[in-house]
Order: sequence, then C-alpha cells, then structure tokens
Amino acid sequence: MTKPQIWVAAFLAAFILLFILQKATKKEEASHDLSSQMNNPMTEQSTTELSGQQLISNFGCTNCHGSDLAGTNLAPALNNLTQYWGKESLLSYLRNPNDYMNQKRFHEYKEKYRGQIMPSYGNKDIKDLGKIVDYLLER
Repeated sequence: MTKPQIWVAAFLAAFILLFILQKATKKEEASHDLSSQMNNPMTEQSTTELSGQQLISNFGCTNCHGSDLAGTNLAPALNNLTQYWGKESLLSYLRNPNDYMNQKRFHEYKEKYRGQIMPSYGNKDIKDLGKIVDYLLER
C-alpha cells in the first residue's frame, strides 16, 4: 500500500469508529431523555393538567402582556376582556389573530404597539387554549 492509501484507510477507520461511538452514546442519551420527560411535569402531554394561568406563562404571554397581564409597552392589558370577547370569539382570535386585524380597536393597537405582532396559537391544543380563554374571561 502506498502512503496515501494508508492515510485514507486510517481516516476511514477513524470515521467508522467515531460513527459507532456516536450511535452507542445516542441510545443512552435517548433513553435518559425519555425518562426525564416522563418525570417532567411541563411536557407537552401533561399540559392538560395545568391551569389557565400556568398555560399563559408556559405559552409566553407574560413576556409581552406582563407578569400580571396588566399590559406593557409591548402589548395591551388583558383585563375586562368580556366587554370585547365571548369564549368562542376569543378562542378563534387566539388561533388566528390576523383574521381580526381589520377591526378599529386593532388599528389603534397597531399604532400604539408598533412592530409588535400577536402570535398565532393555532398549533396549540384546543383544550389548553380553552383553559386560557376561561381564565382570561374570569379575571
């Protein structure tokens, strides 16, 4: 064998060895991750056991609306929502806020909170959104 062939063979052997080690350690990490998810109360599967207030925090609503939901310079307060929303309409809004952007109130919000966009939660579990809506309307 020539020297270049020896180098290629050594490189290939090292690559195969690293590949095997990666596969072996990945199985251990995967089983560890699975067991930690089962013991973690904040996994996606266990959100059905969380309250509306906890879900609001988990979904990140407090990042813009404030920890007490009294509003910030990023987003309006979430108080007295029953004057604007019913359960079905608020649920629909959370799933697709862009459908409501033509209302006068939202034009005012666009001016006041420039550059801020209410995210869509259409990818979240409808039961979780229902808990959030119930919590917000009862406040």
